[in-house]
Amino acid sequence: MRNILLATAALSLMAVPAMAQTVSNPQWYGTGGYTHLDAEGADLGAITGRLGARLSPNFAVEGEGSIGVRDDEFSTAGVTTKVEHDYDAAIYGVGILPVSPNLELFGRLGYGTTKLKASAAGVSVEEDGESFNYGLGANYMLDAQNGLRADWTRRDFRDDGGEADTYGLSYVRRF
Repeated sequence: MRNILLATAALSLMAVPAMAQTVSNPQWYGTGGYTHLDAEGADLGAITGRLGARLSPNFAVEGEGSIGVRDDEFSTAGVTTKVEHDYDAAIYGVGILPVSPNLELFGRLGYGTTKLKASAAGVSVEEDGESFNYGLGANYMLDAQNGLRADWTRRDFRDDGGEADTYGLSYVRRF
């Protein structure tokens, strides 16, 4: 077992010079699109933007920000509740698997914050929730710089704050 660990460590060290070369010259990208947020009974929508840096062929980091543009209403026992998505922000580490020159799959893991507001019967409550986020997606590049992105991300809110799923479709631009 010790030999396997030492061999793995040695192979990892051989990759460091190659990774250092790409880290000093990352490939930057940005996305802009629409995200649907399914938050335990409320269906909300947001405009989402991301800025990322691809540090190697298989790893990137990206920041994400969204502003709510679609609210939802529902009734419980004759009382109408309105839910609004104010904003969210997150940062992710992204693992990338190139499938073809135009198609790549990715998984991402990160941490974020979301602010929602609910109002019913003249009472309004705002809630900030911090979450551990994880998800999957795909990029399809139309040419060397332009493409489309589809993704799903689960937000697992801390302190028993529940879960929310997001589904996004975005335009991708590599710089």
